[in-house]
Amino acid sequence: MRKIGVLTSGGDSPGMNAAIRAVVRKAIFHEIEVYGVYGGYAGLITGNIKKLELGSVGDIIHRGGTMLQSARCPEFTTKEGQQKGIEQLREFGIEGLVVIGGDGSYRGAKALTELGFPCVGVPGTIDNDIPGTEFTIGFDTALNTVIDAIDKIRDTASSHERTFIIEVMGRDAGDLALWAGLAGGAETILIPEEKYDMNDIADKLRRGNERGKKHSIIVIAEGVGSGMDFARQLKEETNFDTRVSVLGHMQRGGTPTASDRVLASRLGAKAVELLLEDKGGRAVGIVQNRLVDYDIIEALNEKREMLDLLNLYKLSQELSI
Repeated sequence: MRKIGVLTSGGDSPGMNAAIRAVVRKAIFHEIEVYGVYGGYAGLITGNIKKLELGSVGDIIHRGGTMLQSARCPEFTTKEGQQKGIEQLREFGIEGLVVIGGDGSYRGAKALTELGFPCVGVPGTIDNDIPGTEFTIGFDTALNTVIDAIDKIRDTASSHERTFIIEVMGRDAGDLALWAGLAGGAETILIPEEKYDMNDIADKLRRGNERGKKHSIIVIAEGVGSGMDFARQLKEETNFDTRVSVLGHMQRGGTPTASDRVLASRLGAKAVELLLEDKGGRAVGIVQNRLVDYDIIEALNEKREMLDLLNLYKLSQELSI
């Protein structure tokens, strides 16, 4: 394999640039040409592809977002769109593709693989919801962003004796809410994987109030529902003074943590190694701090291991009595 491509797709996550840098420099070290696909799968279809040199990825390891940019592309969900993408890759002589992104990005890589074009998936999403890896690029940075917000909001909650509901990202996965809530000392954490009982939550808040606790923090993943709707229900149930903070897209931005930079560098380099070994149709990940790779098609058909998540959820309940 003499030429490879790299693209980022779906929602951006801190550390994507570090992964791009690793792909480019690892490949060039092995005398492989690298081409950047700009604008995700939409850029692939239109041929927005440029050769990348060592200097192309200089001074980006510490930057959030993605230098290759990203976009949603409904056309790429069709066989016609996928074939257009492959035609563009072949036009540039590209023989393998590294795809950095989340679940939707992996599905695009899976489609290309099934059409005979070798791809390797690199998990880049703050949701931490990709099967086959314990952590995804961007999760640690987003987690620290949320914890910083919780710490700041707690100061105000304490000063005004209020209950704050903090809504964080996580459409189908509660990892961000759970980890941040546990690390931030939240009294209640709501995640899509577990049902909640409003009466139990209200009783816990009342018990805290009776023993002199004047404020509370509740972290809710967006997949559970609207923070505003939950706050209204809680107000009706308890009559406590509530406020809502929706953190939104600030969770995706910012300088990646050292952990995310190292993880991205390791995974990006591993993806190149697989392509050099002519191993397409794979995805890379990390399990017990060891790099792993697995079949990308099988990965998308499997469910995430939930045991550790549910154990953390149980622990959060035990510590927030």
